[in-house]
Amino acid sequence: MSSHRRSRRHFLRAAGVTLALPLLDCMQPAFSQTAATPPPKRMLLISNNLGVLPKPFFPAATGREYELSPYLSGLADFRHEFTVLSGLSHPGVAGGHSTENCFLTAARGPTKSGFRNQISLDQFAAEKLGPVTRFPTLNLGVNIDKANRSLAWTRDGVLLPAEDRASVLFERMFVQGDAAAVQRQLQRLEERGSILDALLDETAHFRRDLGRDDRSRLDQYLTSVREVEERLQAAREWEQRPKPQATQSPPVDIHDNKLFFEKFDLMLSMAQIALESDSTRIVTLMLDAFATPVFQLKPEQNTTDGYHNLSHHGQAEDKVRQLEDADRKQMALLHKLLGRLASRRDGDQRLLDSTQILYGSNMGDSNTHDNTNLPILVAGGGFRHGQHVAFKHDDNKPLSNLFVTMLQQMGLEVESFGSSTGTIRELVGDAG
Repeated sequence: MSSHRRSRRHFLRAAGVTLALPLLDCMQPAFSQTAATPPPKRMLLISNNLGVLPKPFFPAATGREYELSPYLSGLADFRHEFTVLSGLSHPGVAGGHSTENCFLTAARGPTKSGFRNQISLDQFAAEKLGPVTRFPTLNLGVNIDKANRSLAWTRDGVLLPAEDRASVLFERMFVQGDAAAVQRQLQRLEERGSILDALLDETAHFRRDLGRDDRSRLDQYLTSVREVEERLQAAREWEQRPKPQATQSPPVDIHDNKLFFEKFDLMLSMAQIALESDSTRIVTLMLDAFATPVFQLKPEQNTTDGYHNLSHHGQAEDKVRQLEDADRKQMALLHKLLGRLASRRDGDQRLLDSTQILYGSNMGDSNTHDNTNLPILVAGGGFRHGQHVAFKHDDNKPLSNLFVTMLQQMGLEVESFGSSTGTIRELVGDAG
């Protein structure tokens, strides 16, 4: 370990850009390891507003020895790192798709006249945490209808628009200043080609002073930043290329929204960088499947219909098969995320151990507009995982019980949230 102690809020700065750093050994107290400050607790909240097909998602058995369901088989490598929960929903939150803005708020009666939303879980947690990071929260979206949908809501029930452009988010995180200054910095970055290139000399100097473990962690983090930069640059290059001349009448236009899973993957990478650098400790990500038109399942295969129309499959085999492919791709991206978080060190832990990941939906079954028995998966965060926790499917427990459990796991003194009636004791190891 390096003898040079550095602040946890250390940044690399050059050419008008800043790069926050992950937690390194040299940023921890110089005294004994047992007295070192533990890594901060983090939270990544993900929702697909059309959910998944319930039958292949939920396991048939309960408890710790359950057999993985067809979808969860895609996460088999991490079966002891996540818990699936069934029999959860928000009391009084019904009305099909109108519930999508209530997933993190539990506000009752979204279809009633004069409905007003409540504060969302992420904003509530940020209030309790206080100003400990540059961004109290980051609210992200994929294909999102910004004017009408969001996971994040203020205490006054006002929608907080989600950012769905990774390039804008990247600039927000790393480029600072007024509009004119930012533009000058971006022009310099165009000349250098990369934020990391602009920081090359300072990064090399900083790295020389680090111990072996810290150098390895820094290299992993910089690789993540470089990969995101390269993906954004590739996207820009495609946008700038001239389009071929059409030799026939144009087909129905398919916008970039067809790259639903590529966008999802990129936003997960952005969330990882933000959490790893402690730029924020709370990230929300709404997958607006409802607003997603015909989308790409494989490089040479698009769906036959938009996501919403597919979700009303009526048991049609072709639609169900496409939805199964889409659901499995989501599980594959969650697997990729868990792998990245498990490989990153966060003090003396893995980043996965300090990061709670919630994946779920406001829809239990989009085909029938059912808002009960919601698909819920929780990973990481130091919970007691490796189980299927099942509550009554005809008498659901409040999903807000899970929210209270997650808030407490963040170290926050919270006894209630939304419609909660308690906690999920099975997740913290004291179930009776």
